[in-house]
Amino acid sequence: MSAVFEGYERQYCELSTNLSRQYTAASSLVDGEQKKQKVSEIKGGIDDGDTLIRKMDLEARSLQPSMKASLLVKLREYKTDLNNLKNEVKRMTSAANNNSNVNVRLGLGGSRDDLLESGQAHTLAVSNDERGRMAMSTERLNQSSERIKESRRSMLETEELGASILQDLHQQRQSLLHAHKTLHGVDDNISKSKKILTAMSRRMSRNKWIAASLITAIILAIILILIIKLSR
Repeated sequence: MSAVFEGYERQYCELSTNLSRQYTAASSLVDGEQKKQKVSEIKGGIDDGDTLIRKMDLEARSLQPSMKASLLVKLREYKTDLNNLKNEVKRMTSAANNNSNVNVRLGLGGSRDDLLESGQAHTLAVSNDERGRMAMSTERLNQSSERIKESRRSMLETEELGASILQDLHQQRQSLLHAHKTLHGVDDNISKSKKILTAMSRRMSRNKWIAASLITAIILAIILILIIKLSR
């Protein structure tokens, strides 16, 4: 997996977990102004989440098809998770507005106890949903951390393998250099032997000429002696 994608994914999982906590905290608030401020912070975090998802999408699409397919499936899960949070924030905002309207009606004679019971029921329902979301986000964050650790282990193993290969190549290079020196020495010996054989061949040729000359001289001497004897 791409290290860049893993970095974005880790940031998103941490952001998603924080947003879930903020949403749970905002759901339990009664004061309207505090809730509005909390909702505004959550919306800012959602915008950051959208940015991280876009970055992950661009990074995933730049990878090889075999890696891109699995990352895009994961991205769809993250987009669905963020869209669910957006919808929940919208419902919270709508519920807060409805509560404000009910408060106005309470001033005209409504029941405050009914409002509180309704708000508490809504808060409990939202809390149950958010606990599930937080558990899922935490699980995804843990999975992302495990993948990062696994990637680091793979990188270390690859680095050790690369170092071993480099060492082997160095040893092979030394062996080749030694063999080259040996061959160079053999070549020098062959050159010397060739010179010696050439000199011996020249000496043999010279000795042949000398022997032939001596034999010819002896033959001529014999012929001359025979001629002298016969002439007497």
